[in-house]
Amino acid sequence: MPSESGSNRRPESGAFFQRDRTWHPPALTPGYKSSVLRSPQKALLSFDNTLSEIAGPVFGHAMLGELDNDLIHNFARPGESAIGERIIVHGRVLDERGVGVPGVLIEFWQANAGGRYRHKKDGYLAPLDPNFGGCGRTITGEDGGYAFRTVKPGPYPWPNGPNDWRPAHIHFSVFGHGFAQRLITQMYFEGDPLIWKCPIVRGIADKAAIEALTAILDKQATVPMDALAYKFDIVLRGRRSSLFENRLEGN
Repeated sequence: MPSESGSNRRPESGAFFQRDRTWHPPALTPGYKSSVLRSPQKALLSFDNTLSEIAGPVFGHAMLGELDNDLIHNFARPGESAIGERIIVHGRVLDERGVGVPGVLIEFWQANAGGRYRHKKDGYLAPLDPNFGGCGRTITGEDGGYAFRTVKPGPYPWPNGPNDWRPAHIHFSVFGHGFAQRLITQMYFEGDPLIWKCPIVRGIADKAAIEALTAILDKQATVPMDALAYKFDIVLRGRRSSLFENRLEGN
């Protein structure tokens, strides 16, 4: 039976590749003050994935609306649109082998062009845009590709230090086909000088890892007289398959 993405590919059910913790920032990064209270205080324990984590249901795949991937219009009044620099964000969701992952639910949310979220606890003095909700979602195609339209978010100050600012960014939540297949990350924009001054980003030791979080300007995908385009690929951990005596494909 085809998946909800239209793919006839058989879902994988093997164990996940182990996370490379040297690639990720340490949980305790004092320059990012929230990590002081959030980071674990004891040694981490490793558990095997349970069947429900690997193959458990994920909700929301069949609930997409017509404008869910168009943040310029999905909260706008009829005939109006969000204010700001119109952009297209596109890319692919890939596993560690470089293979596209179809049927992945991607949710995204962001501040408006002035750097303010549509949230009652956001006290930044930048104005709200009545035609911008700041959230949407889409599902990857057979090749793992995705795309959505939005306005480029603005930077904003935050109370981490006396003069800390977050660079312009978009949040991503990536859902695969099981509860354990969820990734939350952020996408930054090529050329933004605030990236390298952000305490959160500076917690990442590897420059290549930071660059992997940065979308590049893609003039080939730009819509003339309408929207610039940025390309951002998301790489998942992939799978680790074991050889069994009677089944070469493993289990």
